[in-house]
Amino acid sequence: MSCTPPRPAHRHLPVALAALLALAGCGAPPELRHPTASATTAPTISATPTPTLTPTAPVTPTRPTRATPTPDPTATPCRSGPSADRVVALLRGPARVLPRDVRVTVRTGPLCAEGWQYTVLAVSGHEELQVITRGRPAALELVTAGTDVCGVEVRAAGPSGIRTLACDGTPGA
Repeated sequence: MSCTPPRPAHRHLPVALAALLALAGCGAPPELRHPTASATTAPTISATPTPTLTPTAPVTPTRPTRATPTPDPTATPCRSGPSADRVVALLRGPARVLPRDVRVTVRTGPLCAEGWQYTVLAVSGHEELQVITRGRPAALELVTAGTDVCGVEVRAAGPSGIRTLACDGTPGA
């Protein structure tokens, strides 16, 4: 067997065949395949109709999802406590905010929202005192007390009803 280089005509044969095959698949452009109908010629009718709608799967009705109840944006009078006397007792006792001999009158509240309470007290000889507490009446916890109680803890963790009173509301309203 001898190994001879291919003749020049045979070298270009695979390239020419590939080009011919590529061109053969193209065919005529779409606008030349179907002649345009003129006003004098009758329209042509296709033997196979073209479907206009694609069938879709039937829609399965879904059950409505139950919405999570949204917290009440307002604070309302506390039904199950704490009482105003309990709030004052906390301020005079363990919290040590009020001295025992000062006279206190409740102006607003306690108003409750999601386990938190808001109370406004008139303190004789002093400015009005806003008080925010949380917890059960028997285990009441002082969150903050003062003339401006819109602090970080109230803004970050307080229910919207308490935040509204403490940060946007008017004291004593």
